[in-house]
Amino acid sequence: MVDRLANSEANTRRISIVENCFGAAGQPLTIPGRVLIGEGVLTKLCRKKPKARQFFLFNDILVYGNIVIQKKKYNKQHIIPLENVTIDSIQDEGDLRNGWIIKTPTKSFAVYAATATEKSEWMNHINKCVSDLLSKSGKTPSNEHAAVWVPDSEATVCMRCQKAKFTPVNRRHHCRKCGFVVCGPCSEKRFLLPSQSSKPVRICDFCYELLSTGEMTACQPTRSDCYSHSPKSSLNDVSDDDDDEDSSD
Repeated sequence: MVDRLANSEANTRRISIVENCFGAAGQPLTIPGRVLIGEGVLTKLCRKKPKARQFFLFNDILVYGNIVIQKKKYNKQHIIPLENVTIDSIQDEGDLRNGWIIKTPTKSFAVYAATATEKSEWMNHINKCVSDLLSKSGKTPSNEHAAVWVPDSEATVCMRCQKAKFTPVNRRHHCRKCGFVVCGPCSEKRFLLPSQSSKPVRICDFCYELLSTGEMTACQPTRSDCYSHSPKSSLNDVSDDDDDEDSSD
């Protein structure tokens, strides 16, 4: 079906509409062989609270952005190559239900669908697209993924020293390797993580020690625990602000 739609007028028109919704600030999306598989609103777990984002699934990329005017205007376009994507289901907890983690070498985050059926359809379509891409290219799935950031609300004290309390003066920071919320003194080190940045990025002392000794895999914690007590925030918040986790801290 994808091959049949690739050069169809209907597919070209649909992709053109998506491009126009992002405006001049968005990157062009029309290329030979690209097909728009589906679209919809998903709740993305950002650093400070869950936020509604518009997602577009193509046969080779996943695109999402902030909702300015539903079905008419979006901004802050993000493009993720699907061949670098793996996904894992998240157990339901409180108001945050029907979720899964989208993992890539540069960025990983959790999203939530409105229903279990919608979640299943999204995950099945993403997995199918990734499988088809890897089959055609002969590549193997990526085994390196950026950490999912623990939401600010999950940590009232530093997750490393367990002592420093967070206040308006004592700010929260995120380790780029493990995703933990840590205090300034516990994250003064910088380390080059080439998949995430061309410059050294903030990491916690624990990860720095392991990275410095070559025990890279030991730095990556299991993410399931980070979603077992997720905050019961409103899932209807629509914001055109930039994603909180894209900040420098």
